[in-house]
Amino acid sequence: MAKDKTMSGGSVWAELFHFGVYKQSQGRIARQLTFVVLAVGIALAAYRLWETMRLTPLPQWIPQASALETYLAIDHTLPLTLLLVGLWISFRVVCIPRFADFLIAVEAEMNKVSWPSRGELVRSSMVVIGIILVLAVLLTSFDLLWYTIFSALGVIQR
Repeated sequence: MAKDKTMSGGSVWAELFHFGVYKQSQGRIARQLTFVVLAVGIALAAYRLWETMRLTPLPQWIPQASALETYLAIDHTLPLTLLLVGLWISFRVVCIPRFADFLIAVEAEMNKVSWPSRGELVRSSMVVIGIILVLAVLLTSFDLLWYTIFSALGVIQR
């Protein structure tokens, strides 16, 4: 499997301004899910920035009448610009050859996994929950036993 020399030899900065998609037919689901997670994080950060800027009062050095429109334009423009730049960077990050090859390998390995049936999943979950409850009762009883012993000896004050 030969690598595409035009896509695999560049730096990260060169990849951010490249418009092609590295091995676009491979690892689609892993790349799309990774992009969605990055995009949601960036969208939440941009929303939080917008909300913070909206609720922050104007500084004293800004003249109230003339620069209010500029301030309000920055209030919307800066978060929107950061959102768009962040979405572009997220899209390009999943196309960086080393990261894309990793995501392609992850998707290939996930296709090899034998997933349990619904019945198996329910039975296994019930066993795990049952063991957790038994251990919780056992640890609580040991804790009460040692508390009673140490209280009787006067090591612990009630």
